[in-house]
Amino acid sequence: MRYEAVIGLEIHVQLNTITKLFCDCPNSPGDEPNKNTCPTCLWLPGALPRLSADALEKATLACLALNCTIQPESAFDQKVYYYPDLPKGYQLSQHHKPLARNGWIDIIGEDGELKRLRIHHVHMEEDVARLVHETEGKTPISLVDFNRAGAPLIEIVSEPDLRSPHDAIEYVKALRTQLRYTGSAECSMEQGTLRVDANISMRPVGSDAFNTKVEVKNMNSIRNVAEAIAYEIKRQTESIEKGEPIVLHTRLWDPDKRVTLPMREKFSGPCVPDPSVPRIVVTPDWLDKIQMRLPEMPMQKANRFLKDYGLTPEEAAGMSQERDMSEFFEEVVRKGLPVRRVASWIVTHLMPALRDRNQTIRETTITTNRFAELLTMLESGVINAHAAKEVLLQLLSDDQSPEEIVEKGSLRQVSDTAELEGLIDKILADHPSDVEEYRQGNAKIMGFFMGLAMKASQGKANPKLLKEILTKRLG
Repeated sequence: MRYEAVIGLEIHVQLNTITKLFCDCPNSPGDEPNKNTCPTCLWLPGALPRLSADALEKATLACLALNCTIQPESAFDQKVYYYPDLPKGYQLSQHHKPLARNGWIDIIGEDGELKRLRIHHVHMEEDVARLVHETEGKTPISLVDFNRAGAPLIEIVSEPDLRSPHDAIEYVKALRTQLRYTGSAECSMEQGTLRVDANISMRPVGSDAFNTKVEVKNMNSIRNVAEAIAYEIKRQTESIEKGEPIVLHTRLWDPDKRVTLPMREKFSGPCVPDPSVPRIVVTPDWLDKIQMRLPEMPMQKANRFLKDYGLTPEEAAGMSQERDMSEFFEEVVRKGLPVRRVASWIVTHLMPALRDRNQTIRETTITTNRFAELLTMLESGVINAHAAKEVLLQLLSDDQSPEEIVEKGSLRQVSDTAELEGLIDKILADHPSDVEEYRQGNAKIMGFFMGLAMKASQGKANPKLLKEILTKRLG
């Protein structure tokens, strides 16, 4: 019998507010442990929470970006459970009346077709504290850092519409892009501001039944999400084929062993309305004001780039993935640079360099003015493409101008005809057999000579002029 996976994702996203959800402590979990605390986020008896207006606005923006319907009324509940990172015994979360419902994200499925994945609801909640496990010494101990306690979260709960690791990867990537565009969240899995839990079950192909699911936690990268889901699909399928029952429980993903491991039984405590946080009533006027803050979203921007700038679909998609990059592109183009040159250099050179450095464009020292100056020098023949790539890498971490970098590195392009002719004559004289082979019809030898000439000029030769001289000399 053939089986298919039924997958739903629960994604926790930390909002990038200045303060926490229910108090004025800084929302900066990475600071010195227990530095950003007060009676409210230490959850001391008698301390009353006060809902952050900034958190509510950013959560609403995020919901609108996910095509959700904002509910006229939402409220917080006490989600009761006890764990060392939640010593008060309950978490404030919107269980019964979430902020938004019925959203969706479009992805490209494995068949290359557009696929719509539904979002059941989005709710706000406070984050818990962080456990720090100390293993040095004879007796391992666990410490609690309350810096993260009370940080504002939204939890995005999908419908069980996903069927494969591919769906999960594309869903997380698309959702992350949408949320980053709003400016509400950084969505970094590596830094823990986006966390993914996956619920996976199996059923025979063609069945509409929902079978017992298993939840997988502790996935801190998109790759881990895909590998954990793939492993769990295989594990559950093998269990079913052996006649072993699938038991409802929670598992952890071990990225080193690349397996899921049992963690605990699935526990669902009571959720009761919280009397200390007033209900949230959304008026049409307030919602209209938030809606007006929603920026042009990635799909809209990509379509405009196709129409206004004549980009290829791949360039338009790549250029619109990150809001900062799309704005960088348009600002450079407005300086009068050729659109095709700008798009090509961003997609082919700038974006790969950022990926290698694991940085966003905001985290580097490059500016639109300096990038435009670099392309202008390339266009005018001051430097060649080889030197331009070298200058670009320095612009990411150096505040010097391209002109200063070129001068200090002696990177100006050699376009002196006499100098290049002398260099080529020596190379041809040193390789008479290769010259003869070229003249007998082996055109590939031209690339060999070009490589030798560029090496001899330390990468500074004007490639166009070099090829013209070589072609002339070789007859």
